[in-house]
Amino acid sequence: MDKRIFRISLTAALAGFLFGFDTVVISGANQPIKELWGTNWFLGDSIFTFHGIFIMSMALWGTVLGSLFGGIPTDRLGRKKTLFWIGVLYFISAVGSALAPEAYSFSFFRFIGGIGVGASSVAAPVYISEISTASTRGRLTAMYQFNIVFGILVAFISNYLIGIFFEEGVAWRWMLGIEGLPALIYTFMVLKIPNSPRWLLLKDRDDAVVIQSITLLGIEKEKASLHLSEIKVSLYETAEKHKEKLFSGKYNKPLALAFLIAFFNQLSGINFVLYYAPEILERAGLASGESLFSSISIGVINLAFTFVGIALIDKLGRKQLMYIGSIGYILSLAMVGWCFYSGASSLLLLIFILVFIASHAIGQGAVIWVFISEIFPNKVRSYGQSWGTGTHWVFAALITLLTPTFLDAEIGIFKDNPWPIFIFFAFMMVLQLLWVAFMMPETKGISLEELGKLLSGKKQKK
Repeated sequence: MDKRIFRISLTAALAGFLFGFDTVVISGANQPIKELWGTNWFLGDSIFTFHGIFIMSMALWGTVLGSLFGGIPTDRLGRKKTLFWIGVLYFISAVGSALAPEAYSFSFFRFIGGIGVGASSVAAPVYISEISTASTRGRLTAMYQFNIVFGILVAFISNYLIGIFFEEGVAWRWMLGIEGLPALIYTFMVLKIPNSPRWLLLKDRDDAVVIQSITLLGIEKEKASLHLSEIKVSLYETAEKHKEKLFSGKYNKPLALAFLIAFFNQLSGINFVLYYAPEILERAGLASGESLFSSISIGVINLAFTFVGIALIDKLGRKQLMYIGSIGYILSLAMVGWCFYSGASSLLLLIFILVFIASHAIGQGAVIWVFISEIFPNKVRSYGQSWGTGTHWVFAALITLLTPTFLDAEIGIFKDNPWPIFIFFAFMMVLQLLWVAFMMPETKGISLEELGKLLSGKKQKK
């Protein structure tokens, strides 16, 4: 059973690979597009640049839309069909972005890909959490994060190699277009996975259909009936077969938890570092080619420590990983800020950036998608996932929109030196550490139905 569920979970988690690839691949096209289309100009008297809004953050606004409304198709069409259409969106975005003749069409196709990213951050974790057991849910759902960071690493390597073998004027197009191949492969693979049994039950499908789905997960037919009965009992005990609204007041605690973990995730500065890695490293004194190559080290460290996070999430638990990550965040971000402020060597700055990436991978990176997908009851899980991921992507878009302004600022404390940005992120991680200590519950080893009762009823887990 475990092997079959692992393979099915891995297929769904491949949406994360495309998520990671699509998110970071733009870093290689950042500077070339500035030069080609002259997009780095301010919009009127505002602090916003055209480049920041239309080139770098347009995909993220699509992601906001996809995450906020991804719960609707995930609930109505089902987890499987939603994952399929996500693959289609990724493919259209990759090909369209690569062939775009000017900035506006480029932004449109990046927006389409962003919708896929946002919807995948809803559908994939929900699907994986629903087909896994309480003892393996953390590791299996965290595979989504593993695939994100694997996609990030592959995007960095792909950008570097394409930058070597293709002419500068067309290299960025190949960087973006190559994503179409894994998007196509993923889309066809999703056709072979079963529907979530929990979703089928919530939609009042016949027991025979639900049992067939359970057996496709690798559970023997004799045990499938027992498994079906256990889920049914849990659903009726928690009154989840009755229509309920996410914002009825009953789910205030999981809503607050999902909001805060997503808020702190982005206020760590992780997307800022990933999106602008080559430019940040150039500011530290590395040449353009060296900065692209050094970006690969970011992807390697991210992947390696994601392995560590996945290995520990069901052993130490979600809360302990968040402690480790928060402390690592604070130390590394403070030191990156100091390196920029003091003019320390580019090697020392790169080391602390890698410590920051490692802290994220073992903490927030491993925990966020698992935690959000398990704290909401079955009936409202897809909409709760939308709430949490929507929060995540709203702040990701805002940070990606605003930070180019500070990077390019010519006045004040930001002139030619981004150190205040990193000090601000370090301060926010102090607040995250306090939140983990006093508000975040531990969720490891508890069934989804039991968690639903613990976090939405009067009984609370300590």
